[in-house]
Amino acid sequence: MKKSYKIYVDCANCANKMEAAANKTRGVKSAVVNFMTLKMNVEFEDGFEPKEVMQEVKKNCKKVEDDCDILF
Repeated sequence: MKKSYKIYVDCANCANKMEAAANKTRGVKSAVVNFMTLKMNVEFEDGFEPKEVMQEVKKNCKKVEDDCDILF
């Protein structure tokens, strides 16, 4: 399953940090952050609930960039 999420982030470097953190999260098959459109596209692994995975993604992103946000 693939979903797109609106994100808030200040710079392209921060967006890259968010992308790396998201890709390390259990249940995420792949994540791509586009700083220009302020969107994160996430493909989830089979058997994982997207909302639960995104809560973990948000926690992991806040660890590397505390002023970012993901709307889901």
